[in-house]
Amino acid sequence: MTVLRQFFAAALLLLALAPPLPARAGGEIVLGMSAAFSGPTRGLGIELYRGAQACFAGVNAAGGVHGRTIAIRALDDRYAPDPAIENAITFAEQGDVFALFGQVGTPTATRVLPLLRRYQGRGLYLLFPLTGAEPLRQPPYDRWVFNLRASYAQEARGLVDNFVRQGRTRIAVLHQADAYGRAGWDGVRKALARFDLAIAAEASHARSAGPDADMGPQVDIIAQGHPDAVVAVGSSEACAAFVRHARDKGLDVPVAVLSFAGAEHLTALLLRAGKAAGRDYTADLVLSQAVPSHADPALPAGAAYHQAMERFAPPPPATLVGDDYEPLPYSLASFEGYLAARLFVEALRRMGPDPHPRMLPEAMRGLAGFDLGVGEPVGFGPASNQALSRVHFVAVEQGRLVPVKDFARWRK
Repeated sequence: MTVLRQFFAAALLLLALAPPLPARAGGEIVLGMSAAFSGPTRGLGIELYRGAQACFAGVNAAGGVHGRTIAIRALDDRYAPDPAIENAITFAEQGDVFALFGQVGTPTATRVLPLLRRYQGRGLYLLFPLTGAEPLRQPPYDRWVFNLRASYAQEARGLVDNFVRQGRTRIAVLHQADAYGRAGWDGVRKALARFDLAIAAEASHARSAGPDADMGPQVDIIAQGHPDAVVAVGSSEACAAFVRHARDKGLDVPVAVLSFAGAEHLTALLLRAGKAAGRDYTADLVLSQAVPSHADPALPAGAAYHQAMERFAPPPPATLVGDDYEPLPYSLASFEGYLAARLFVEALRRMGPDPHPRMLPEAMRGLAGFDLGVGEPVGFGPASNQALSRVHFVAVEQGRLVPVKDFARWRK
């Protein structure tokens, strides 16, 4: 047994024997956030954190919730399972962390799930992770997790349904070789099966693949299946590398990318590569999203988010992020963080002046039908631990992300 595993085993035994956490008496509510603040997916972790901080900063400036301010204690897990587990144990041992918040990624979030079961006597919950993985939505772990976003299965179904509707039935899949990639792959497979169709071709890539990775072999494998659309399940950097190689090799079919890729970062990478190559790598690119466009004037939450980001301009966590990162004024990831924070604030408000983590399930499910300001009521209930279910789509036009209302432009 490795030293790390020995540490985990000893810590879990102590926690299993420990008494329940006492109710917090006044002061600050602390959320523990383990996320990627370094590495290829750091943009998601940083912007999710910044969006949540923008919301909490406004709440704190107005006196907090029942006089209590809210803070995020952040740790970097580099989008790797072992550090994510270690961080979860650290938060639990500190004793003052009210809940885990904003875990980023399937490989990390799914590995934390067994710890939630072990800590159930201490009332530890995972709130609003940035992943659409099914294990967080199904028994036995659904009782300890509350999700904001739609699942990857719902994203995949939305993409497949729209492509099939336009006559594109030969759909291939590029997927990351880990739990996230398998979740997206399985979502596409099941969505196609509803039409008696199968995946036309598939290829995988390493989780560590960057924007300069050689995706030529993956493109060749997928091209052999003669697809008329491709669904890519990976990070922004890996997906950018695939799109670039696909276009350079003449694979000019629509490429759809799941939300975890990070629309803004992926677009920036492709625009930069396109400028150097003298071609448009963003053409025929569609990105599914778990939150609507914050620029939609019909959404009250979008306007409130813009005001909070402008007023507070929340920085990344200084101890985890270097000067080489340039925060985005707005992004879909920070909007998601803002919405997650708003949902937590409302749940905390309903707990009253003496909140306790064990009160979270009742408070969250009591939010069923709550208007979050995104055009969709919160869907929590006795049989649902997911707040939002709608899937949204964006494409790139003249270097900007724009909503996609239908897929008619990709009619075969």
